[in-house]
Amino acid sequence: MKNSLIHKSLLLLLIFVVSINTFSEEVHDPFEDINRITFNINDSLDNKIAKPVAVVYGDITPQFIQNRITRFFKNLAEIDTFINQALQGKPKLAINDFGRFAINSSIGLFGFFDVATKMGLEAHEEDFGQTLGVWGVPDGPYLMLPIIGPSNARDIMSRPISSFLSGTFAMTDTDVKLTLTALDALETRERYLDFEAMITGDRYTFVKDAYVQSRDYEIFDGEMTEDDFLEDMDDFLID
Repeated sequence: MKNSLIHKSLLLLLIFVVSINTFSEEVHDPFEDINRITFNINDSLDNKIAKPVAVVYGDITPQFIQNRITRFFKNLAEIDTFINQALQGKPKLAINDFGRFAINSSIGLFGFFDVATKMGLEAHEEDFGQTLGVWGVPDGPYLMLPIIGPSNARDIMSRPISSFLSGTFAMTDTDVKLTLTALDALETRERYLDFEAMITGDRYTFVKDAYVQSRDYEIFDGEMTEDDFLEDMDDFLID
């Protein structure tokens, strides 16, 4: 379930920190004035609501439980991943990621334990926005969405598809869906608390550049950078 409240707001900020001296591009941001207003509102809501709750969650929840919750949501996201691997013309990776979902959903007890990795099936993360990028759809203007955070025209178009494939599409109970969505947002927000100290200078520009570089990195499967350190970031966040 990747469409969480903060997931795309904080992202992998180290992508920007590590590559700032080696990678640069002009971000198409024609709506910067209104984007900045939205960013400030989001930032205020985060500081008053999401961040304090995430801090409490991190303080009172044992690390083992946090890791199990993280694994649960990553397992749900495997559905989105293996379907988009297939749409991107990567049948071997699609089979790999379908295998991960099948194994972790069964032997791994609904994804709470990552048995597939121990069996040699490497984890990946794909969404329909990445698929559109692989298909050559331009990203369009940068947009700061209320609550959701940084995005662009292409990713906005992809959101309904990836939301449908988030792992909750088969659930008919609205309350359960909302509860899982809120828990996903809370768990993700807590994992990114430590990275906020890396934000320097203009926060809006920092988050914008981090988002754009992160999406480029994901779309091109890491081929746009030679920094091997970035490949280990997802594992670091949940170990």
